Amino acid sequence: MNKAELVTAVAEKAGVTKKNAEAALNAFVATIEETLAAGDKVQVIGFGTFEVKARKEREGRNPRNPEEVVKIAASKAPVFKAGKALKDAVNK
Repeated sequence: MNKAELVTAVAEKAGVTKKNAEAALNAFVATIEETLAAGDKVQVIGFGTFEVKARKEREGRNPRNPEEVVKIAASKAPVFKAGKALKDAVNK
């Protein structure tokens, strides 16, 4: 499912226009982005948790030249952990 299909499905389920559904979806995504960028987490009970995990600096190998060791810089990565209700819905 792509974004357009998601907007259509949300509009149908909520009984709103596609324009309003897209605005709500865009606001939801923007709010999660802003919250994660600020270092906080977003927890939606029953659905899951969005948070940021720190990755340490590490060494890797260049695939074109396996003898060459490359430093991979430390970074932050957004992660999603599914909630119990979502896991149960997927596994039924």
